Amino acid sequence: MRRIIYLFITVLLVSCGEKDANGIALKGEARGFADGTSIMLYQVVNNQPKVIDTFEVQKERFSANLPEVDQAELRLLKAEGKNNNIIFFVENEELNAHIYKDSIGASYVLGGKENELYRTYNQEIAGINRQKAEVGQLYKQAQLEQDGIMINEYRQQNTMLTQKEQQYKRSFVKNNPNSLFSLMLVKELFGKDEMSPQQVETFIANLSPKMADNPEVGDLQRTMAAKKKASVGGVAPDFQAPDPNGNMLSLTDAMGKYTIIDFWASWCRPCRMENPNVVRVYNKYHDKGLNIISVSLDKNGQKARWLKAIEDDKMDWYHVSNLKFWQDPIARQYNVRSIPATFLLDEEGRIIDKNLRGQALENRIAQLMD
Repeated sequence: MRRIIYLFITVLLVSCGEKDANGIALKGEARGFADGTSIMLYQVVNNQPKVIDTFEVQKERFSANLPEVDQAELRLLKAEGKNNNIIFFVENEELNAHIYKDSIGASYVLGGKENELYRTYNQEIAGINRQKAEVGQLYKQAQLEQDGIMINEYRQQNTMLTQKEQQYKRSFVKNNPNSLFSLMLVKELFGKDEMSPQQVETFIANLSPKMADNPEVGDLQRTMAAKKKASVGGVAPDFQAPDPNGNMLSLTDAMGKYTIIDFWASWCRPCRMENPNVVRVYNKYHDKGLNIISVSLDKNGQKARWLKAIEDDKMDWYHVSNLKFWQDPIARQYNVRSIPATFLLDEEGRIIDKNLRGQALENRIAQLMD
């Protein structure tokens, strides 16, 4: 859920509420933090969090007056020395922040409809996750005891909890159709294939006229269109980006009889674990016409790390990267929300399969090549 804050930049719901004479009053409790600790306020600009103000903790308190907004906006709070952000919404109403040093995950901000909905959602999901954790422990114990009956029982319970979570999310967006947070959640669910295009279209159709004019609705529709283009049966969108030598390389330049577009990053552990499988398949079938072009989602300033990973993992094929992390335009073009992600293309550039890994990848290539 945290990653969606980078996909949802500005939101457009005007709200009414009590305001301080000098702006929006923010009153903060910073339990457990020493005097002088900095609390940083972030705004998301061009898909990147940017510090716009800093507050100082005194006697476990801090306060500020935030500028009034014409439209509701997303903000983040981050305590000095802590990695996690606290997500909240500014809606021209007094804000009350509760930050706990020993539990940033339990920290929250109240004030306005969106913050209330966001907290309600988090509490429900946290409750389901606690149940999953309990079942997970019982499942492990049943495995140790080789109790096949209870293993199946706990597996079924976990499946039911997963279904309960998915149902709650769908019910949440259905019951709060004009909530900005609901729109954020719809974007996440669609990106994870937990909502179909038809369900998203129904959600959009039920929005109020004001909410329907939200630019983020247009962004969601563009995402749907991009995902359709990058689906099996569609023609893979062409792209170009710098290769390791800084020269521009396009998908067209890298095409073979069959081509794998491989989205990965040097910092992605599952990607690095999968790389030996891809290397084995490439070495076995490259001479028969298999090409690979890897698109790295490495970060700006980490080119050396990207190149070292290519060398260490013996990935002897085409590589490109814009070094823009999750803001990579090619990843957006292909609606890639998690990595590793792969697209298998035929000679005409049509997508014939997606996200094959391990033996499944080798079996599919063998089927095509042999």
